[in-house]
Amino acid sequence: MRGLTTGLARYLPILDWARNYNGTTLTSDVVAALIVTIMLIPQSIAYAMLAGLPPEVGLYASIAPIIAYAVFGTSKVLAVGPVAVISLMTLTAAGKIAPAGSAEFIAAALILAFLSGAILIAMGVLRLGFLANLLSHPVVSGFITASGIIIATSQLKSILGIEAHGDALPELVQTLAQNIADTNLPTLIIGVLSTAFLFWVRKGLKPLLVGFGLAPRPADLIAKAGPIAAVAVSTLAVIFLDLEAKGVKVVGTIPQSLPPLTMPLFDLALWQSLAVPALLLSVIGFVESVSVAQTLAAKKRQRIVPDQELIGLGAANIAASFSGGYPVTGGFARSVVNFDAGAETPAAGVFTAIGILIAALFLTPLLYSLPIATLAATIIVAVLSLVDFKTPRTIFAYSKSDFAAMMATILVTLTMGVEPGVIAGVSLSLALFLWRASRPHAAIVGRVPGTEHFRNVLRHTVITDPHILTIRIDESLTYLNARWLEEFISEQVALHPSLKHLILMCSAVNAIDASALESVEAINHRLKDGAIKLHLSEVKGPVMDALKRSHFLHELTGKVWLSQNEAFEGLLGETVPTEENPLR
Repeated sequence: MRGLTTGLARYLPILDWARNYNGTTLTSDVVAALIVTIMLIPQSIAYAMLAGLPPEVGLYASIAPIIAYAVFGTSKVLAVGPVAVISLMTLTAAGKIAPAGSAEFIAAALILAFLSGAILIAMGVLRLGFLANLLSHPVVSGFITASGIIIATSQLKSILGIEAHGDALPELVQTLAQNIADTNLPTLIIGVLSTAFLFWVRKGLKPLLVGFGLAPRPADLIAKAGPIAAVAVSTLAVIFLDLEAKGVKVVGTIPQSLPPLTMPLFDLALWQSLAVPALLLSVIGFVESVSVAQTLAAKKRQRIVPDQELIGLGAANIAASFSGGYPVTGGFARSVVNFDAGAETPAAGVFTAIGILIAALFLTPLLYSLPIATLAATIIVAVLSLVDFKTPRTIFAYSKSDFAAMMATILVTLTMGVEPGVIAGVSLSLALFLWRASRPHAAIVGRVPGTEHFRNVLRHTVITDPHILTIRIDESLTYLNARWLEEFISEQVALHPSLKHLILMCSAVNAIDASALESVEAINHRLKDGAIKLHLSEVKGPVMDALKRSHFLHELTGKVWLSQNEAFEGLLGETVPTEENPLR
């Protein structure tokens, strides 16, 4: 029975952490949930409106998905729910189906959540979590930076109280400029003051509270709950100053209800049109979520299982699709708050969901007069923390190719929109990976005097021989670089007319696939025609096992040497001493 429970815990992590749950853990989780709930209520509403959905949808997306993740996810502190980038991607994808806020638009958002969940679960079952590694960090960073700029720009319309639209920066800026004369002054005042206050809260409130004698941790948690003060003050201002009558747009009526039981509309044509956006949502959501989860897990020396995370996030999105929500993932800001507040287990997420549920049932009337400008300020402050202008400079100094990929992703996202940006990012990541894999690093090496070590002739003073050439290959040999290896060796042979022995030093070669084996066989035959013997040195066990299953070793003109030094010493003895090379 214990073995069965352990096996199930692999797919149901709740069976693992719930086994040792106690009163102390309960207290920590409840306190963390209370703090996250306070933060999440206005944030969920803001992100739903960013996605073009009714405000209550944000609350619904913060209930069932959190519970589903608590059952299937492996992170102890990851807080799942609506996030800015996924909200923008939802708006872009569903906006191609129907106008934002319409019944068809909401139906498309539900389908996106369901398809994204199904894709994530399928990837988890097939153990495809490694695919996220194909998105390089510079490309992901570039996409998130560009998305943050677009999101912040899109919210300026709510700060100004004017109309603006567009999926990319040029159109947004153009429509903002065209309508800026219609700016509503009370809305602008609320928006600017809320934004300034929230920026100050992030940086200035904690030092102020610590200066008054409050301990750093509670001071930090109070600072993170700052948006609640902005919500409360701006809402009271609207009520007592009758600002709605002066043109200030408010959230309005939010239904007091449990999350509805919804069913994603089955329309094959609609599903096909949303399949690619759902895939992009899945990949970006997973990369963002697992990055946050691994960062926080490392601080507590805990372990995240990427394949199970796929299942956990997939279950969360499936739950969203059946409970009136929209696509969700793990959020950085709320997860950090959850961690700092002392959450010990995913049960903190369950308690957060209960808190949001209570808010959806009883507190929504209090949000009727909440200015949309305040929600816009909340979004602007949140997403600008994602905009990173330091990383491009660092990457430029380190790798020009990575910098080019990052800047291309930023430019495509800013000028063409989120989906083209994601596609460009994925394409650039793959292209960069393939380009690098097709051009492995290789070095001509010689022996360091007085040692048995062999190093690059261009970097060290080493002993070489005109009749012996050693090429160290620093990557596995595959179909991607097989032709490159042939050309590289042909070039080196032409540069060394006295060559009699060529050694491939394979200390860094972990595999040789069928295509590469054919190339090595061709190299062996060509060298034989030129009276040059091909040797291998330091071949790893698994690679040697594979070679033994072929005819290559029987046709090899030279030998397979255990060590490079042994090969060099052995072949030196076969060459004829000359005045130019007295070492022999």
